[in-house]
Amino acid sequence: MVLSLLAAFFGSSIICSCGDDAIEGNGPSSGGENADPQPVAVQTVMVNGTSFQMILVEGGTFTMGSGIKNETLHEVKLSSFYIGQTEVTQELWQAVTGSNPSELKGNKRPVETVSWNDCQTFITKLNALTGKKFRLPTEAEWEYAARGGKLSKGYTYSGSNNLDEVAWSGVLASDDPNYGTHDVGTKAPNELGIYDMTGNVYEWCQDWWGSYGKDSQINPTGPTSGTWRVARGGGWGGQAGPARVSARANWLPTDATGNIGFRLAL
Repeated sequence: MVLSLLAAFFGSSIICSCGDDAIEGNGPSSGGENADPQPVAVQTVMVNGTSFQMILVEGGTFTMGSGIKNETLHEVKLSSFYIGQTEVTQELWQAVTGSNPSELKGNKRPVETVSWNDCQTFITKLNALTGKKFRLPTEAEWEYAARGGKLSKGYTYSGSNNLDEVAWSGVLASDDPNYGTHDVGTKAPNELGIYDMTGNVYEWCQDWWGSYGKDSQINPTGPTSGTWRVARGGGWGGQAGPARVSARANWLPTDATGNIGFRLAL
């Protein structure tokens, strides 16, 4: 099934890690509550000497939301897609754009201080360099991947019920050694082998902010217009609540702070 999906997405250009060839992550090989992630398909992409990995998330049906606040419970069915194994790093942003807007510098740290609009400009340049169709994940895709897709164990955070195992989060004091962002992939991954979907930086999604509704949906893309764009995952300065896999946040598409970054989808 995985190989047929790979062929459908990318044909013979795919690099696949399956069976004995586990995903090459740059984080820990195992976590606490979360056992080693199952081997899944991965594509490695090279841009101006910088490589990054995209993880296949097989489509399926899941219950989105939590039933609190703006997180109305509803059923969502998604087609298969790819999502970044990590947040977009500063070195990848630099390789594509020739600049680095981040406040908290570090090649392997997530890029931040980028607005939703900035991300669209970056993606346009990346697609021109690679000939692919990268984009931001939809909010539904983001939550499904954060939950672990078909391999989900129902954790509160992405990969664990223990926030510290999977997230850089909750540090506000500038004299704390854990203050700020950290290199991607240095906490435990989730069930799909994806890192940092909880904590480090909030991640922009493609959708305009709006209410879910209770009806079942297929490949939802959110409202057709709006004022704010959705961001997910919580950041390094946030607490446990915003770090939940169902928690939602929003900013203006022009907002750019040291707590917001993004990851790619395909």
